[in-house]
Amino acid sequence: MSGPRQAIVGARLLDPASGLDAVGALLIEDGRIADFGPRLFADGVPSGIEVHDAAGLALAPGLIDMHAFLGEPGREHKETLVTAGEAAAAGGVTTIVATPNTDPVIDDVALVEFVQRRADETCPVRVRQMAALTRGLKGQEMTEIGLLRAAGAIAFTDGDRAVAEARLMRRVLAYASAFDATLVQVPEEPSLARDGVMNEGEMSMRLGLSGIPAMAETIMVERDLRLVELTGGRLHFSHVSTAAAVAALGAARARGLRVSAGAAPHSFALNETAIGEYRTYCKVNPPLRAEADRLALVAGIADGTIDVISSGHRPQDQESKRLPFAQASFGIIGLQTMLPLALELHHNGSVPLLRLLACMTSRPAELLGLDAGRLLVGRPADLVLIDLDRPWIISEREFRSKTKNSPFDGRPVQGRVIRTLVGGQIAYDRKRDG
Repeated sequence: MSGPRQAIVGARLLDPASGLDAVGALLIEDGRIADFGPRLFADGVPSGIEVHDAAGLALAPGLIDMHAFLGEPGREHKETLVTAGEAAAAGGVTTIVATPNTDPVIDDVALVEFVQRRADETCPVRVRQMAALTRGLKGQEMTEIGLLRAAGAIAFTDGDRAVAEARLMRRVLAYASAFDATLVQVPEEPSLARDGVMNEGEMSMRLGLSGIPAMAETIMVERDLRLVELTGGRLHFSHVSTAAAVAALGAARARGLRVSAGAAPHSFALNETAIGEYRTYCKVNPPLRAEADRLALVAGIADGTIDVISSGHRPQDQESKRLPFAQASFGIIGLQTMLPLALELHHNGSVPLLRLLACMTSRPAELLGLDAGRLLVGRPADLVLIDLDRPWIISEREFRSKTKNSPFDGRPVQGRVIRTLVGGQIAYDRKRDG
């Protein structure tokens, strides 16, 4: 993408990778960052450059959502690349990393290339594709990781399923190391979680619902940490939700293991009490946990044990959610609400602002080897302009996703995306798009 030379002046420049937090300006040429800093244009902007006054708003690298389901191909009734891209842009997300659990499953080279081509043609933000870790997501046979990586697959995962077979997981970790490929695992032991619909505990007993024990997550995390230690592989846990998992990850880091983890905003913005009287919009996997687990996630984000905040975007149509709680589908949308929910941790003093933004910019870029996620001369001008202090109320009416399955409708938040740029081009503008 390219366009006229543009100067964004009077912005609070935020770059988590370098620790920059200063008022200054940024220059865009040919869709890339040409220069930036506190002293840039101190004597005025030269003629011939289009000037945008940020008026003190925060200017940060565009967000990277490391785990989102986008519907295409095969489930376009839930989401499309267009609607997901529009939601992402409105949420300040300039790069979406898509899961492979589509129909058909993204487990061969032709499908990786097809989705990438389709995304480049239709999606207003960048899309990078994860490929299946096992054929058909069946957990039985490893995919052609080397070929898929060469075709553009950025990481490998079985989507919302864990690879349960330990011997296979060991082989995959060892094999993927030869390609320096990142594997993404769902931290849940399937047999323990089977038939569970919410967190196991006093509340599940009171509601008469089958529970998913916290131990299902802990056992899978502990097992895979041992396999990483055995193989020297690299593993990312998509979304952790328990205090025990956070503690295990901290200990693994201390031993020098190449492991990382993400958390979804709903896991640290809500706890199991949000289910109330069987609110299916709060049915997610991993489930909303106890308050002690929620607080452990917040602490893990603050101290770096949790590397990434990703939306866990999982659109479901009304027919999938307007059912008794036990029969309703798991999942909520999250592309558009990830940033304001995360900013709650900044505003309440739990997590420093740059550390919080790093979880959605520089850190996922580092883990995936992306040319994004930081303010750096020569990088694509994928940027987000944020009014950090603006209060507003999340409204279903503003959701750009094809489905509206969010538990946050009506929630007051602080911090709003004003403009999103992808390659220097406006993908979302609050004033223009309303």
